[in-house]
Amino acid sequence: MIEAVESGDSFENRYVAEVWLMDMSHRLRSRIADPQQRIKLLRQVHFEANRVDLPPELVLAVIEVESAFNRFAISVVGARGLMQIMPFWLDEIGHPDDNLFDVSTNLRMGTTILRHYLDIENGDLTRALARYNGSLGQTWYPERVFDAMERRWYSQ
Repeated sequence: MIEAVESGDSFENRYVAEVWLMDMSHRLRSRIADPQQRIKLLRQVHFEANRVDLPPELVLAVIEVESAFNRFAISVVGARGLMQIMPFWLDEIGHPDDNLFDVSTNLRMGTTILRHYLDIENGDLTRALARYNGSLGQTWYPERVFDAMERRWYSQ
């Protein structure tokens, strides 16, 4: 656990890493029992979210809504993994052999896609989330993500 905190390279300092990781680990405990797995996932989420200038709490809310933290989830339309990435994205980015069930790959792609949609929508998170879900013009999906953020992932 201490090693994970000390190697929190996407955090501004060790204290911030420790506080965020411990807080989010506690919140994630009901979904992922193993504390080391929780910390590892949280570090990856934090890194990938910060890489594309997204709040890590938003990414956690998307994962909760999309897959309930099941890294092997497959939707009825074929989306895969934690962030439910459609396989066509592999060809789109020129990595057809990548594994969408690999947590690092899934998080990298999911955060990049969400950032892309946020840029297309000029910062309108509701529209970007609807695009991400393939439901542009509807608000049910963004509302679910916002509810998850407010209920579980944002600090009061």
